Amino acid sequence: MNIENVAKTQLDTRLAKAKPIKLGWSDDETERIASALNELLANYQVHYQKLRNYHWNVKGADFFDLHEEFETLYTEANQNIDEIAERIRVFSHTPLSTLRDYLEHSAIKETGTDLTAEVMAREVLSDFRILLGYLVSVLSIVSEHDDAGTEQMIKGYIKRIEKHHWMLTAFLAK
Repeated sequence: MNIENVAKTQLDTRLAKAKPIKLGWSDDETERIASALNELLANYQVHYQKLRNYHWNVKGADFFDLHEEFETLYTEANQNIDEIAERIRVFSHTPLSTLRDYLEHSAIKETGTDLTAEVMAREVLSDFRILLGYLVSVLSIVSEHDDAGTEQMIKGYIKRIEKHHWMLTAFLAK
């Protein structure tokens, strides 16, 4: 064996010098997955900001319950946002990252600060329904392309949102 022709590191091989491989998905497939994730990301960002707004501005007899609940929800939403953006990067795409982009691509809309506690809770329930629609859409796309990593992530979000929806619905049923 001629030692001069042996690669010293993996970087010396032709494969390592080639353009990075996108985990086995085609450009069209990664575009479709990343686009769906970006739509979800935009909706999560607007939802997150609404939760912050409500956390800061809730008033009345339900203040203590909802103030704490909104904080729990926005903390979870923030973590989901980070995971979604990082998942988009896994596919070598760029996550949406400006407020303008979020508002433009989101079905969830901003609200004011002068809402009653009950209206705030009902707005969050509405957001959950919208988010679930986007989550199911993403799940359909990633299942079609055998993207088990994103599928597992999305199923976890669905499970948690369904539980939050039930609990907030029960809270409003007083």
